Amino acid sequence: MMKFSHISITSLILFSILTFSWSKPPSGKHNSEIQPGWSKTSVNATIFRKNSLVSFKGYQYAAFYDSTSHVVLAKRKLTNDNWSLKQTPFKGNVNDAHNIISIMIDGNGFLHLAWDHHNNPLNYSISKEPGSLTMNSPSNMIGRNEKIISYPEFYKLDNGDLIFAYRDGGSGNGNLVLNKYITAEKKWIRLHDNLIDGESKRNAYWQLYAEGNNIHISWVWRESPNVASNHDMCYAKSYDGGKTWVNSKNESYNIPITITTAETIYPIPQNSNLINQTSMTVDKKGNPYIATYFKNNNESCTQFYVIYNENGEWKLTKATNRKLDFNLSGGGSRSIPISRPQIVIKKSFFKPQELSVIYRDEEFNNKIIISSGIKKNGIWNWITTPVYNNSVDRWEPSFDTELWRTKYKLHLYIQKVGQGQGETSVKMPPQMVSVLEIKL
Repeated sequence: MMKFSHISITSLILFSILTFSWSKPPSGKHNSEIQPGWSKTSVNATIFRKNSLVSFKGYQYAAFYDSTSHVVLAKRKLTNDNWSLKQTPFKGNVNDAHNIISIMIDGNGFLHLAWDHHNNPLNYSISKEPGSLTMNSPSNMIGRNEKIISYPEFYKLDNGDLIFAYRDGGSGNGNLVLNKYITAEKKWIRLHDNLIDGESKRNAYWQLYAEGNNIHISWVWRESPNVASNHDMCYAKSYDGGKTWVNSKNESYNIPITITTAETIYPIPQNSNLINQTSMTVDKKGNPYIATYFKNNNESCTQFYVIYNENGEWKLTKATNRKLDFNLSGGGSRSIPISRPQIVIKKSFFKPQELSVIYRDEEFNNKIIISSGIKKNGIWNWITTPVYNNSVDRWEPSFDTELWRTKYKLHLYIQKVGQGQGETSVKMPPQMVSVLEIKL
């Protein structure tokens, strides 16, 4: 007769519980309202906000533009819904959806804020005290390559230092700049004036993921201001906090990376409805997963895909079976039937590999959707589930990356927003800003 030790029985019970809970569909659990915010454009709810929400030591912070175009900062204990709010003196061009707000908390608890950028000088401030919503006067970071900034993004390293990425230059003609904040010294340094070089002919639209001291970056190339000129997915990674870079085969890059030296991990031609600025993550083995959408040659409709690396080989899995197609072209902000996707993964040795791709789809009446993919026996199985019953119009997902990284709790920034083609607004009164907790 086979005998089981106490440890093995406990492990089996734990495995059963985890496997059972993993099989439940995602659902909206709690929605914490803050206050109404600007909604005539999607400036408060674009995917390249890094971050709209951020948590640190039991507190959660949020940032958004109000109806007067002021930057508003909010803070609460994660255990309640009592938000403290601070309207800052800072304002942004809310009629341009590019001019987003990005926030992050460094390892000492100081709040970093960047706002109102679309080919214009740096707007940056740091809080006066740890945990405070009162900000210092705007200042430079480095003092060079800070005149034509777009898409500012903060990322936090495990030691509390920060990475700050942005485009220097215009659409179809720009370079990727990388800064690093040394928390112990309370100062910014420049890692790269030009990590990915558009060579005055194109620019890279990237998505970045940082964990430990490792940084992963993937990008598509844009040949002109027309979004239809997006093409190809490329990749690079750093093992030393962004100083040196290699491709997926660990072959060293000469910096700056150009179109001739970049590793193309999945070729996608122009005019494929390929979107820019999506998201990526890594699994427990450090393998990257990149969420995107485009129209594949053998598909009649634009679909969401995940490009991923497994055993040194780049692969593709289709996450959706959409029927409502569209034509992605033109310059400036676009009003698109689907949002760009976020992707998260739970890193566990006890559960099957599962991805969650988060987006909004007009095919589902502009509800928030999660497509969950589970890989078993080498085959991906995808299930699509609405998780928020109200229309969010032209909302795109952003979430509290630090809370997910530390607690596997998914908190989404929620706000119904409109968006016209180009930098045009729609008639919409201020809409409630809230934080939706999703149970995965």
